Amino acid sequence: MNKKNIVIALDAMGGDNAPGEICAGALKACEKYDDIEIVLTGDSEKIKACLLGRQINNSRIHIEHASEIIDPDEHPANAIRKKKNSSLRVAMEMVRRGDAQGCVSAGSTGAIVAGGVLVVGRLPGVDRPALGVPIPSVEKVSLMLDVGATVRCTPKNLLQFALMGELYSKKIMNVKNPEIKLLSNGTEEIKGDDTVLGARELIEKHEKLNFGGYIEGNDVVWGKADVIVCDGFNGNIALKLGEGIMQALKSLLTDEVKKSFMAKAGMVLLAPVVKKLWTRFNYEQYGGSPLLGVNGAVIKAHGRSKSPAILSAVSVARNFIYEKVNDQLEIREE
Repeated sequence: MNKKNIVIALDAMGGDNAPGEICAGALKACEKYDDIEIVLTGDSEKIKACLLGRQINNSRIHIEHASEIIDPDEHPANAIRKKKNSSLRVAMEMVRRGDAQGCVSAGSTGAIVAGGVLVVGRLPGVDRPALGVPIPSVEKVSLMLDVGATVRCTPKNLLQFALMGELYSKKIMNVKNPEIKLLSNGTEEIKGDDTVLGARELIEKHEKLNFGGYIEGNDVVWGKADVIVCDGFNGNIALKLGEGIMQALKSLLTDEVKKSFMAKAGMVLLAPVVKKLWTRFNYEQYGGSPLLGVNGAVIKAHGRSKSPAILSAVSVARNFIYEKVNDQLEIREE
């Protein structure tokens, strides 16, 4: 490998469309960027079959054999501990050893979080990791964290999430002075449970954070904050609810159009607009979700990712590494 290039370990066996779409995404990434090398971890024979007949750009795609796969139904921490030769564990071991600067996987969210903590390791001063996700809205693309890494949080955890989210928003999402808001059940200062109230006090008095108070769920879709901070339980519910609503709307629209000739005719005219709107809210163009607080660029791609989404996730990992996000995170150990 060229020591000047960024090395990203890509879990070739993770996700609904592995390994074919994962390998195709790796090829797209090497076509787009001439400064990265990708190590595909997983069943070497299956990976080679996916790459057969495809031009591998400057030999910047490598294979690291891994004989095991972590199933989404397995207990995440147990799977990471026991399946040491799984494609995900092998990718994360490369980051831990320094053989890769980052890893990308579309596999089990729980296993990625567990591996991030148990294999890659937390950054100094970070108590719990946070999984961030770009949230497209009417006004902008916001970052919500946590959406599933840490279910039960303390006020201190939420403060650390705010610091990590603020830095990521600046460096990766190019927001000059990100406004931080806490997800709550109202905008009044008295709203929220004890954890949210405690977090408000900590974030509000932190000299480096641009705190804007609370944000309610209905304001998330309007882009009323750059960084939305919450515990992993509520964040995951909010994320899945939003995804479900979008899928339901698409299904309902399709069904209603089929029922009427006039609707079909009208849809021909509206098709470009609908396509544009759907693309705007399509997860594939926003890359992967960073696991913040661990000692490397660990990026979770959507489980249904096809090659464009894998390309986007690799792009996020590359930018994370280039911007040296982890080197700039300042969290005081107490």
